[in-house]
Amino acid sequence: MAQNSAYNPALSGNPQSATGRAYPNGNPDLGYNPSGVRNTDSAVPLHRDKPVLHDYASDGPAPGALGFRWTYGSNVAAKNRDPRVQVVQYNEDTFVLRQNVCVHWEAPFTYLLFGNKGALLIDTGATAAANHYPLRETVDAIIARLAKARGRSKVPLTVALTSGEDIAQNQGLVQFAGREDTTIVPKPLEAMKHFYGVGGTWPSGSGKIDLGDRVIEVIPTPGTHRDGVTFYDPYCDFLFTGDLLFPGKINIGNDRDFIASLERLQAFAANRPVKWVLGGHVEMMFVPGKYYPRFATYKPYERVLEMTPDLIGEALKYAQEVQGKDMMLIRPDFALFNGVSPDQRTQVWPEGVPNINPPRPF
Repeated sequence: MAQNSAYNPALSGNPQSATGRAYPNGNPDLGYNPSGVRNTDSAVPLHRDKPVLHDYASDGPAPGALGFRWTYGSNVAAKNRDPRVQVVQYNEDTFVLRQNVCVHWEAPFTYLLFGNKGALLIDTGATAAANHYPLRETVDAIIARLAKARGRSKVPLTVALTSGEDIAQNQGLVQFAGREDTTIVPKPLEAMKHFYGVGGTWPSGSGKIDLGDRVIEVIPTPGTHRDGVTFYDPYCDFLFTGDLLFPGKINIGNDRDFIASLERLQAFAANRPVKWVLGGHVEMMFVPGKYYPRFATYKPYERVLEMTPDLIGEALKYAQEVQGKDMMLIRPDFALFNGVSPDQRTQVWPEGVPNINPPRPF
């Protein structure tokens, strides 16, 4: 519901109050609508005769907040009692979901975005069985609640993947088979290209997913996988990069494609506002350069999920350094693995990265 200066006190003193565009959902600096708290316009009025419409235009990234810490598993996975899907509401229209690390050690993230005409689920996690990983049940509950709050009879859902080849991101896709009002972006590479309209230009060009006044841009970014794509949300100013760039061990599949994709993202971020890069996993610890080994189900000292956009340039710089070489390279916020096992170890600590031993988790 677009607000204007006639009835919105949040716009008082705002030089753009004549249009009401600077704070379409309220001024986040005022005490009754602080950053990270859900906007309240969906609940007003309580008795409406038509669906609520949000104004997704804004001068900067939509306010929101991520939890400081994610559930981090247990030494004995079978004894873990945390939710199998952790849900964090970034703002009224944006949700971050994480698979419990004791259900699958990679603990992938999925993202649920809403517009005025539909919703988008980015990635589907590492487990197909709904009784172990109730992703669809969780997503359905969020959609049902939002539809009721906004006076909608239905909210069409699009399910898309940052990579159809990545089994840590695509296994939950089967849970959405046969779901009503659902569009599933096809997994095969050529079919996926056709869906986004980039079959003749791949890996250049871009596609779009229109959620209704919130248009998500789809950027081809192969490199860790042949079919990799990145999603850009102009409402929150997020890049969802999947396995291409995340705080963890990045396994490069094709170093030439990887470098080209990072160059493409760097150029994109130079022309668009990017607040955070949100990847598909967290594997790094809060101390620089240290990461959890594969199959670990207890990760109490994780780094935060969000990455600043300058790390695109850092990843590009060091990807160029490992190009054509079978080696791993550690940086404070990620580690690159090119042509070597993800269990590869290095005896040479990189210059400029503090070598700090993390506390023991026991």
